[in-house]
Amino acid sequence: MTVAGDEGARIMRQWTIEGPEHLTFGPVTALDVRIVAGRLAVLASEGLPTLEVSSIDSAPLIVTYDEDSGQLGVAYKDLTWEGVLSWLRTARRESVVTLTVPKSCTVNAGVVSASAVVAGFENVTRVKSAAGDIVLDGVSGEVTATTVSGGVESRAMAGDLSFQSVSGDLTVAGGVPRRLRAHTVSGRITADLELRPTGHVTFNSLSGDILVRLPEDVETDVSIRSTSGRLVSTFDKLSDANRPGSKSLSGRLGGGMASLSAITVSGDVTLLKGENA
Repeated sequence: MTVAGDEGARIMRQWTIEGPEHLTFGPVTALDVRIVAGRLAVLASEGLPTLEVSSIDSAPLIVTYDEDSGQLGVAYKDLTWEGVLSWLRTARRESVVTLTVPKSCTVNAGVVSASAVVAGFENVTRVKSAAGDIVLDGVSGEVTATTVSGGVESRAMAGDLSFQSVSGDLTVAGGVPRRLRAHTVSGRITADLELRPTGHVTFNSLSGDILVRLPEDVETDVSIRSTSGRLVSTFDKLSDANRPGSKSLSGRLGGGMASLSAITVSGDVTLLKGENA
C-alpha cells in the first residue's frame, strides 16, 4: 500500500492487487469499479466497506481510496470508464471481485464480459457493459444501464431506470418504477411490473419484441405502435387502428394517471393482463 498526502492535506491510499486480497476501508460515499472478465458483485451493507478479491490473473487491479472525500476506485490501470465498451477485442483479464459499501453510496460499475450483480442501493447507480450480463437487485433511486450485447435483469425495482442497448435484452421482474425508459435496436424487452399513480414507462425498439404484463386493475394511459410488428393485448378497453405502415393500440385503463408507451418498427408488442397485487 502507498499513501500520498502532506500533513493537513487529504490522504489518498493506493493498493496494487496481484492476488487474492481482503481490504477494509473507512466511510465510502462514491464507488467507481471497472473490470474486464470474471464476476463482479457490488452489495449494499451497513457494515464497514470491504473489498474481496477472490482471484485475479494477468494485470493487477489498482485500488485507490480518498479518505477525505470517501471516493473508492477499483480498476485496471489502462481501463477507463469511457473505454469499457471498446475492450471486446482485447486480451482477457479475469478477476472475481466483491465490494460492500453503504446503500447511500453513488455507484459506477463497468464490465466488459464479466457478469455483475448490483444490489440494494438507493442513490445514483450507473452500470455499463459490453457483453456481460447485469443483475440489478432491489436497486432504487436513479439507475442507468448501458450495454452492447449484455442483458440486464432488474428485480424489485423502485425509482427510475434508464436502459439502452444494441442487442442486449432487458428483463424487469417486479417492482414499482417512477420512470422506466428502455431503448434497444434488436434486444427483447420483458417487463412484469406495477405502476405508481404517476409512473411513466416508455419502451422503444427497432426490431426487438416487447412484452409487458400489468395488474388487471392498473390505472394507466396506453399507447402502443408498430410499423410492421404484431400488436396483441388482453385488455379489452384498448382500441386498435391499422393503417398502411402503421398499427396502434391505445386507450385508458381504469382512471388513467400513469402512462405506458411501447413503440417498435418491426418488433411485436404484447400487453398481458396479470394478477392484481
